[in-house]
Formats: sequence, structure tokens, C-alpha cells
Amino acid sequence: MAKPMHPTPNLDQLESGPWPSFVTGLKRLAKDKDYVVDVLGHLEHSYQTRKGYWKGGTVGVRGYGGGVIPRFTEIKDDAGQPVFKDAAEFHTIRIMPPPGMHYDTATLRQMCDVWEKYGSGLIALHGQTGDIMFQGCTTENVQPAWDEFNKMGFDMGGAGPSVRTGMSCVGAARCEQSCYDEAKAHTMVVNRFLDDIHRPALPYKFKFKFSGCPNDCMNSIQRSDMAIIGTWRDNMRTDEALAKKWFAKHGMNELVNDVVSRCPTKAIQIKEIKDVRKTGSISSVALNDTQALEIDNKDCVRCMHCINVMTGALATGVDKGATILIGGKRTLKIGDLMGTVAVPFFKLQNDEDYENLVELGQTIIDFFAENALEHERTGEMIERIGLVNFLEGIGLEIDANMVNSPRMNPYVNTLGWDEEVAKINAKKAAA
Repeated sequence: MAKPMHPTPNLDQLESGPWPSFVTGLKRLAKDKDYVVDVLGHLEHSYQTRKGYWKGGTVGVRGYGGGVIPRFTEIKDDAGQPVFKDAAEFHTIRIMPPPGMHYDTATLRQMCDVWEKYGSGLIALHGQTGDIMFQGCTTENVQPAWDEFNKMGFDMGGAGPSVRTGMSCVGAARCEQSCYDEAKAHTMVVNRFLDDIHRPALPYKFKFKFSGCPNDCMNSIQRSDMAIIGTWRDNMRTDEALAKKWFAKHGMNELVNDVVSRCPTKAIQIKEIKDVRKTGSISSVALNDTQALEIDNKDCVRCMHCINVMTGALATGVDKGATILIGGKRTLKIGDLMGTVAVPFFKLQNDEDYENLVELGQTIIDFFAENALEHERTGEMIERIGLVNFLEGIGLEIDANMVNSPRMNPYVNTLGWDEEVAKINAKKAAA
């Protein structure tokens, strides 16, 4: 039986709303853990004073330079002793999940048992960095808890200025929209950069995220320094039987209002079957005996909306790969950044293609390590040095798809353009 609870009037209010509260879960844990009783008291004090009292420090496990997030309390009495002594330390252990986040229930139960024994009982699956976050542990219990997780076959996740734990969607294992083998790409990247994950040596963190299609279920474009997002470069596939079945159930109003009108580039039209164009970029599918859906693929920007609504009737193409975007991040020095296209289409079909992807990641990290300032993310580095310098540094050709925003000034100085064209034509002729 744990010691008596501290008065928590502010926290109690969080249980009064219509939604489940984390406070209820903490109180349940507090019935058996003095540690969590003082965690609640500590949090209540923060609410009363409107100030945070956790500070960092140094806590780790043998053989690893990162992976443990240390937290020590600053709430002390006049003698310098912690007021909430049972929760004077609240460290977090980051554990690397399997690609695609595949678990069986026995594994999850074993993890819970370990954390009930050594920690607070709080577990977050998953943090934005990708790790399983085992939150709330004393310094003396960090090593034995880690030993137990390691015996289960799990490794420590990334923390600090290092390559962070990658994240990948369930992808090819369960999702019909998948455009490449996310788990394979994720595994190969982790294996290559394992030392950079465990021993922080970069200017700041570097994150990989793997999404199997443009739905981007991993939020990779906003939250990763190198986003690998599945895509295709041929025409969208269609299935006439499923299209007719969908249309019979949902009708013309839903087709117009939720598919055609929502296409961002107006690439979709409803036409009489006899009027459907027969060109290389057109996909078409009959809806009934007289009407068809026509998709002009050259205008398609792979937003996935029509495929999500009419799944099966419309599907991704067969020439699949990924778009590589660099520099996404949440707010730090210059605000939020979304990834900038570095490779519009990266073929991912065989082992050599996946090796090339890993090599590109290595090249980008090497450039980042040499050119970024301390505590500067990749996107901020690109903003500072310019995209052209970054592309030249990693050896990529400039492509129109890399344009971040349209020109503000419509006037272009064309002096010397004819000479440049002549040089290019001369090179082509010589080749």
C-alpha cells in the first residue's frame, strides 16, 4: 500500500471533463507506488506555481552515449533536500521499436511487467521521434530496466545530437497503397547508422521517416530531416467492376462533391464514355453504361484523395518508388519547415536501389555534420546556405520539382541565355 496522496485540487479538475484524463491513470498507479504519489504532488506544485521544475543532467547505461532522458527535480526544502523525495528523479528510457511498429501481445505484456517493476508504469507508444517512451525511473533502476529490455531483443533509441530512431508505417505488411518496402528501407538505414544513433556526434538531431505512399501516415514531410515518401510515376490504375459498384452505392452527388471537386489540380472529369480521350497520360474507368471517370495523370499531384475515397476502383500505379524530401522540422530557430524535394522519384525495386538510398542518407548526414552550426537542423542549414549549395554539396542535379515557392518577380534577365543553350546543345552533340 502506497503512502497517503498529496492534495491535488488542480489536477482533480482535469478529471471533471467529458474526456479520459491522464490524472486518473496516475492515481490508479499511485495506489501501489510511492513514486507516483510524489509525481502527482510534484505536478500539482507546478500547476500551483505555473512553473516547471525538472532539469537535465547525465544518466546513461553502459556502452551507450544516449537513449536516456535525465530529469532531476529542482523543488528542494531549506536544507536542500527534495520535497517530493520519492520522485526526485524522473528519467525516461527510449527503446527502439520494430519497423512498422509490429508487436505481439506477449511482448507488450512483458514490457509492461518490466516497467511496473523498475519504473513508474507510464509508457508512451510512440513519441514523435519514434521510440517507445518508458517515462519515470530513478537513476539506480535505469540500468537494470535497460538490461531487461535488451534481453527481450530491443535496442536503445536515439537521443541528443544524433541520428534519431526512424519511424515507418505498417506499409507493405498490411496496406494496399504501399509503394515500396518500408520495413526493408527502415531496417537498412538503422543498421547503417546504429553507431550514430547510440553515440551522439552531430551538430543536432537527424531524423529519418518512411511513409509508403503520399498519405504520409508518419507525418514525415513535417517531422523528419529525410523523408522517404512512396509514390509512382506512371498512370493511376483503375478497376471497372469496383468503380461501377462504388458508383451504384454512392451516386453522382458524392462523386462530384467528394471526388471531382476536391481534386486540387482539376485532373478528374466525368465524361460520356464515347468522349473519353485516348492519350498516354489518361486513365479512365466506366461508372455505368454511358458515363466514365477520366483522370489526366500528367496533372495529378499524388494527393491520394480520390484513391482514398474510391479505394480499389482507383489505385496507385505500377512504376513505384519514393520521393525524397529534406529538411522538415518542428519549430526551433526559424519556425516550422516542411521537407524540400531533393529527389522527385527514387526507384526502389531491388537490393541495389535500397543500398543507393542508404548511401544518399550517408552523403546528406556527412554534409550536415560538416556544414551545420551547433543546434541547427538540416532544414535550417539549407535555409542559411541556400538550396543550390546544398544540392551541389551532395551531388544532386537541380530539378524543377525542387521549387519551394513561385517567383515573386515576373521579370527575368535573359542575357546570356542563347550562349548557354548553344553550350548545352554542343555538349549533347559531342556525346
